[in-house]
Amino acid sequence: MSKLPVSISLGMWTFFIVYLTCIPLGIAKAVRSGSLFDVVTSTMILVGYSIPGFVLGITLLVLFGGGSFWDVFPLRGLVSDNWHSMPWYDVVLDYLWHMVLPITASVIGSFAVMTMLTKNSFLEEIRKQYVLTARAKGLSEKRVLYKHVFRNGIIPIITGFPGYFVASFFTGSLLIETIFSLNGMGLLAYESVLNRDYPVVLGTLYFFTLIGLISRLLSDLSYVVVDPRISFEALDG
Repeated sequence: MSKLPVSISLGMWTFFIVYLTCIPLGIAKAVRSGSLFDVVTSTMILVGYSIPGFVLGITLLVLFGGGSFWDVFPLRGLVSDNWHSMPWYDVVLDYLWHMVLPITASVIGSFAVMTMLTKNSFLEEIRKQYVLTARAKGLSEKRVLYKHVFRNGIIPIITGFPGYFVASFFTGSLLIETIFSLNGMGLLAYESVLNRDYPVVLGTLYFFTLIGLISRLLSDLSYVVVDPRISFEALDG
């Protein structure tokens, strides 16, 4: 339980930043497919996707963590040592200050998958017949996009939302936690393996497995909620 706040912090910020950035970006790329904006953003997110998180984390520490260049952000920990004696506004700022580098290293590689999934989903809907019919009726592009395309194109994104939301609160990155000395669930599991602490190994394995099962169950149930045409009930002959 003492390790959960670190993993929850990493997962929560990663989840919200990825979803709030990738969905609008994916929609914009679908609407402007083939344009300079689409090419430039695709190049940027694919370059970010190709950089391993631990390599980016080490680079950020060297550049901004007092390595060989600028001493801007702290090297380790979730908060400062004197965190408990700070006023509330300094507590918030200190926490955010410590989270900048780990979150940056975590989210850069996550943008590509969600952005391209959103783009391809909306692009597929834009090319369907009902969109041509709506345009032929004289509807504006904004009305066609947000009233017709959005409702169908967002289904693949929304259906994975509950599962990813639950999982993100409990699954920190082992390498990110190690590089930035964040004592979370991932680091706990790794150290328990090295120390042959089998009860902790089995406990963390059981916990992560349970979270994974709950996430997949919520994702399956969300299909029915988002798209009423889908039903898990068996139909006779």
